[in-house]
Amino acid sequence: MFSSSTAQWLFLTCLPNVGRTRRRELLTEFPDLPQLLSMNAATLRAMGMAADAITAIQAWQRRDDAHPAVREARTITDDCCKHGIGILTWPESDYPEQLRHIHDAPLVLYTLGDTGLLAREQIGIIGSRKATPAGLDHARRFAAELSLRELLVTSGLALGIDGAAHAGALDAGFPTIAVIGCGLDRIYPNQHRRLGERVIADGLMMSEYPPGTPARAAHFPQRNRIISGLSRGVLVVEAGLRSGSLITARMALEQGREVFAIPGSVHSPVARGCHHLIKQGARLVETVDDILEELGAWWSPPLTTASVSAPEPKQMGNGLLAGLESREIAVFEALGYDPQSTDALSSATGLPADQLMQSLLLLELQGLISSAPGGYQKVA
Repeated sequence: MFSSSTAQWLFLTCLPNVGRTRRRELLTEFPDLPQLLSMNAATLRAMGMAADAITAIQAWQRRDDAHPAVREARTITDDCCKHGIGILTWPESDYPEQLRHIHDAPLVLYTLGDTGLLAREQIGIIGSRKATPAGLDHARRFAAELSLRELLVTSGLALGIDGAAHAGALDAGFPTIAVIGCGLDRIYPNQHRRLGERVIADGLMMSEYPPGTPARAAHFPQRNRIISGLSRGVLVVEAGLRSGSLITARMALEQGREVFAIPGSVHSPVARGCHHLIKQGARLVETVDDILEELGAWWSPPLTTASVSAPEPKQMGNGLLAGLESREIAVFEALGYDPQSTDALSSATGLPADQLMQSLLLLELQGLISSAPGGYQKVA
């Protein structure tokens, strides 16, 4: 482990009292940051290194596995091996160039899936966890068409808009990138475990947090800077005035990214954040062409005018609907990734209550939907 470049960068993230800001300062001073690991204590003190960090570096030099920081680095390495998790460090060619230039870029990224996707031009799609059915539909359709137009959709796997964006890209046959706020050995939220598995199989899931790290509230704003940092622009589909999506939009602006927002009803609380962004100068978006036009200075879309409609029912969900009757397919298509009441479903499908409940039961037995407080929802 001690001679491995990857392990050296990993160990630097384990140093006590050396946070992201200090690491970034050190990286500016020492582009080959692991050279710190060969310096003596006097030199490190002269640089202002904290005493416990110096002690940790000395333990590394002695190859002392008993020191907590060295032990932590070895544990992370072993856990990544156990779970098949890749470790992508700052100097590697696969490290995304656009992310490298943000203010507090992570030194280490943990990955599951195709890291080659990081070289693709990306657009972030974010929004409310408590999205409306219309918002979820916007997220799915925009994700599908943006993917068709060769922009890779990146989001955070959260409930609501994030999940719908990932599902929209995947259902249309395209990869997607999910950035999560916990270790890759625990997909969060649990409701999106199946969706997360699809992302890993056909795209990429990544995190700056090592295996075993639980989801914490403080992790999500940090996660969001990676979503915007990877992307050329960020599309906000629905957001409240105090939404974390507005924090992400602010980060995107600070990083020099474009911000786009879809307007909604003046009566909808999840539209107010988008309206606020538009007032502040975000581009109002009605179609994918609005996004491509704004990105025209750097983005040359493929020569196609095709737009994406909803996938044919029996092709959705990787063929999971094959063999179902048209009634069940209609009910499945009326559902979103947040709970909908039976009254709303009956109105959307035109089915009487008895037929609707039969279809819901069949879909639930097939593992395609689940009951939840407030009604039924798709299993992502």
